Amino acid sequence: MGDPGERRAELDRALEVAAAEARSFLAGLDEDPVELPGTEDEVLSIGGELPEEGEGAPAAIAELARLGHATATRSAGPRFFHFVIGGATPGALAADWLTSSFDQNAGAWVGSPLASRLETVCLEWLRDLFQLPREFGGVLVTGGTMANFTCLAVARDWCAERLGARSREAGLAGLRQIPVFSSGYIHASAMKSLALLGIGTNNVHKLARDPAGRMDLGALERRLAALQGAPAIVVANAGEVNAGDFDPIDEMADLATEHGAWLHVDGAFGLFARISPKASHLAAGVERARSVSSDGHKWLNVPHDCGFGFVRDGGRLAATFSEEAAYLPATDESRPSWGSMGPEGSRRARALTIWATLHAYGRSGYRAMVERHLELAQRLATRVDEEPELERLAEVPLNIVCFRWRPLGESHHGLDDLNRRLGEALIRDGRVFAGTTVFEGKVAFRPAIVNWRTRPEDVDALVDVLLELAGRLRG
Repeated sequence: MGDPGERRAELDRALEVAAAEARSFLAGLDEDPVELPGTEDEVLSIGGELPEEGEGAPAAIAELARLGHATATRSAGPRFFHFVIGGATPGALAADWLTSSFDQNAGAWVGSPLASRLETVCLEWLRDLFQLPREFGGVLVTGGTMANFTCLAVARDWCAERLGARSREAGLAGLRQIPVFSSGYIHASAMKSLALLGIGTNNVHKLARDPAGRMDLGALERRLAALQGAPAIVVANAGEVNAGDFDPIDEMADLATEHGAWLHVDGAFGLFARISPKASHLAAGVERARSVSSDGHKWLNVPHDCGFGFVRDGGRLAATFSEEAAYLPATDESRPSWGSMGPEGSRRARALTIWATLHAYGRSGYRAMVERHLELAQRLATRVDEEPELERLAEVPLNIVCFRWRPLGESHHGLDDLNRRLGEALIRDGRVFAGTTVFEGKVAFRPAIVNWRTRPEDVDALVDVLLELAGRLRG
């Protein structure tokens, strides 16, 4: 087909095809199965040689749309409870289309004053939404993992300074190990980040007082006191992934303050509890942390990828992440270059979707959505409690319901295998998605409700489909 520069006329037709196919896909999201039958076989058949001669943009987009209609997981739909993934609100989705069209690099002010300014505004709005103190500075990143990475990188450098070194220049070689204390709730993304930052997962001490992983505050106090003022990082978790539980953040903040430790709060989805008076008590103390991370493509309901990290002393972001070269512009407070305040240099303009959705629905809209999801979680918990063959394993403080199938007369020893098989059957069935986990040594389901589309009938469908599939397995 030749050089794309010689085929400019294809653009309008390609966009027309994409818009029509996107509307068609979105129109079916509320009722479509989460995954269509035969998806895996069709996906595995995709391949072939790199074409020597292309078919042109409209044909390529049409074929991509065919593949998407046939095999794309409807994770943006109302019945995807497998991971904590929100959909994309109408405002966020439309803004994401414009984001791709504008194609701004949000790494430097001179590259895109629009993207840079909107990022500043969005971080101020998010700080306000989550009721964080004004001294917190922040940066937009790809998701929860990089939000943890960003905050913990600043914490690492702070610890190194207290040990008399600048880790950015000298690294960590020769320094005493930096201990990290958390509960059993610490997320895999925080563990990955600590490994990548050179702190090492062996230096993470999980201080749990029970099989669920709840924080042992007495143990935390003893371990911090034993350091005699040496630097340490404490990770508190706002919203644990199996049951939506919270660490005692306020009490952990007391201990971190008393012993001079850095308190980081991983609030990937639990930070949104602060939006509603009905749940804000769960996240009390977050405002006392030195750093806070969260995820935009969870409860904010913006498209992938999006996350945000906040640090109490915002200037520390630039101290850790600044990049210098003769061709790169300087940054200042009124004209920030965000590539020097986070891990990425080239950066998608994520602020556009955040700005659009917050502008569209405001604080009250997000409060209403969070509270609706809290009610749906309680509805699901009630359905589970009413079914003789389902057993709820934990309280439901937020938006996750942890339960398992427990057939009448079935011995304890066979339940894990039965629930694994039921979980596999649910995924194969495709009508509703909810994955299994291990909670207090028991294989269980842990559906999470964060999608703006989710309705009462969707959470009811999860119970109905599970019981139907359980009946088949038992039969």
